[in-house]
Amino acid sequence: MIEGEVALAIAPCGDADGDALCGRIAWLRTPRDDAGRPRRDTMNPDPGLRDRPLCGVAVLDGLLPVPDEPGRWAAGSFYDPRDGRGYGLAATRVSADVLVARVYLGMPFLGVNQTLLRVERASGEGWC
Repeated sequence: MIEGEVALAIAPCGDADGDALCGRIAWLRTPRDDAGRPRRDTMNPDPGLRDRPLCGVAVLDGLLPVPDEPGRWAAGSFYDPRDGRGYGLAATRVSADVLVARVYLGMPFLGVNQTLLRVERASGEGWC
């Protein structure tokens, strides 16, 4: 869960390496726009993708474990559908239920931290 607005399903990417983590949007606080339609990826820089529903969109890619540093990942990327931009990503597990992600442009020291909280999938609107 990020800022109580979106939840990601994070899992191995499924590539040949097998160690990288990827993530898709799994829940949205407001899954529908003002007209009642599913929210779309309207800020995507690719016009061909702007009509796709946000539910299920891959936003986290290629987050690799840091050798000899358990609970740390680096070299990933994050797509923010709010602005349509891609960012660099690193992460540190603080506990079994808390992950602190460093989202940045260019260099990690230019970024901001985002705290991600583990949540159980529940019933109700917003789940993809």
